[in-house]
Amino acid sequence: MSEILTLNNIECQYDGHLAVSGLSMHVNAGEIVCLLGPSGCGKTTVLRSIAGFHPLSGGDILINGTTVSQPGFTLPPEKRRLGMVFQDHALFPHLRVSGNVGFGLRGITQAQKDVIVNEILEIVGLSGMDERYPHELSGGQQQRVALARALAPKPDLILLDEPFSNLDVELRERLSDEVREILKRHGTTAVLVTHDQHEAFALGDAVGVMHEGKLLQWDTPYNLYHVPSNRFIADFIGQGVFLRGTLLTSETVETEIGVHKGKLAYGWGRGTRVEVLLRPDDIVPDPASLLQAEVIKKAFRGAEILYTLRLPSGGRVLALFPSHADHHIGERVGIRVQADHLVAFPLSENRPIPPSPFS
Repeated sequence: MSEILTLNNIECQYDGHLAVSGLSMHVNAGEIVCLLGPSGCGKTTVLRSIAGFHPLSGGDILINGTTVSQPGFTLPPEKRRLGMVFQDHALFPHLRVSGNVGFGLRGITQAQKDVIVNEILEIVGLSGMDERYPHELSGGQQQRVALARALAPKPDLILLDEPFSNLDVELRERLSDEVREILKRHGTTAVLVTHDQHEAFALGDAVGVMHEGKLLQWDTPYNLYHVPSNRFIADFIGQGVFLRGTLLTSETVETEIGVHKGKLAYGWGRGTRVEVLLRPDDIVPDPASLLQAEVIKKAFRGAEILYTLRLPSGGRVLALFPSHADHHIGERVGIRVQADHLVAFPLSENRPIPPSPFS
């Protein structure tokens, strides 16, 4: 599989301050990848650097094997064969849909342009809307016009900068699925930056989590959720709580709600104090269990209910139960841990936890 985009140990600065440091990644033809992280983590700076809007102070960027950025050299954006989809759509209000989509098409006849525009509009599900103006479209339709405009010149790579952040939640989720299908059907290589993990997971073949200008883990959505490489990612991705624990063996840890086994393989010694991550789907109902927890909060989610449960020790866990198991606030329920992936990290001095009752 050919490599479309390569970033080698890039470094970016703003006003003398390091915004991105030591970041390397590559994207193969036809892949959709996402850079995910909180505001200020450097993800948009990386995207701007790929686009040619921000210079590098270290490392280099290659597109199709050709260097487009390195310290002292930045190939202009218009020469990079890129498409861009922005947060605010950036459509031209005075142009119809057809004019917006065909804006970047150069050196061809009007008849050829019309054919391409109609083909792209069909791909994005907007056939028959070519004569409308942007203000006559919904937010989701405007975003698809922006995507069509980016696709029309057949770029080597499309960059999407928080493309759904101005849309409501339901539309954002639906468009994420639609955009992925469109990009895959068109065979387009794409890089998305977002702070929304649901967006990243819905779109990305691979996702890179960024924090303070560094790429912490580049992986599949599944591994980021179940096998996070550090505590920040474990905390940032999904929901869950950390319980104090003590390592009994290399694959066994004791917590306030029992002894749990899993492949840790970190080389820590017996007696190491750790924090064990428990996701809501790790806690399952078990009426016969001796471990009883009190329901203190509940959130109905259709097929499931997310419960916040108080343990006998006073600690709390989250649990997802089928929605027909409708428990009341204050009710005590039997639970057990069913964790296929045991995730634990050494107890940090910066996060003091009271002494364990079994230590």
